[in-house]
Amino acid sequence: MDKSYTYLFVNFFAFIVCFLFSFDKRIQFYKHFGSFLKAAAIVGIPFILWDVCFTQMGVWWFNYDYVIGIHFLGLPLEEWLFFICIPFSCLFTYYCLNRFFDLTWANAFNNMIVFGSSIITLVIALLHYDKWYTLVTAVTTFCTLIYLHFIAKADWIGQASLVFLILMLGFFPVNGVLTGTGIEEPIVNYNPNEFLNIRMLTIPIEDAVYGYTQFLLTLYFFKIFDKKQPSVGFQN
Repeated sequence: MDKSYTYLFVNFFAFIVCFLFSFDKRIQFYKHFGSFLKAAAIVGIPFILWDVCFTQMGVWWFNYDYVIGIHFLGLPLEEWLFFICIPFSCLFTYYCLNRFFDLTWANAFNNMIVFGSSIITLVIALLHYDKWYTLVTAVTTFCTLIYLHFIAKADWIGQASLVFLILMLGFFPVNGVLTGTGIEEPIVNYNPNEFLNIRMLTIPIEDAVYGYTQFLLTLYFFKIFDKKQPSVGFQN
């Protein structure tokens, strides 16, 4: 296989199974496509701008041997698709798990998760303010958790956090390939001066925190938009 299709195939295989099962009559997630697209767009805009800025700053960059060569604002097409394919699969997984299992027990840990994570991210931001990826990720996560818990009064943070832990089973192969697992060179490269250099296999730990924050925000807006469709009404 031509390796220029590698990133494209990562997106495709992360997306296609969830997309096909969206039409299963027991799941019917296709009814929520509109809410997902709105949520993904709102969350995607600041995250893409973050991506564009960091690429221009050299915080990270892409190996063009693994992309097809179409670019917008300095980002390969595959990177734009990433902000649709991955959030879709994450929300689909959340939807299915909550449809078939009662995960509300995890919300008993809301306070613990928010306070523990907030303290950790705040300390990391203060200690590593000179590392752009670490700083922005920590501050964004801190602000997201504070907003969701204290302002939006989201009562599902425990559920979402549990599902994200389950999603890590998919996170490792997807982000693993992007960061060099199983291929000759990484698709995404990171400036070692701009992150903690703590890796889970080949994956910077900031990637996991970044993904967690993106997931929480997408879920938050998804719930808002879905409540406006009473005939569909996604709950939990």
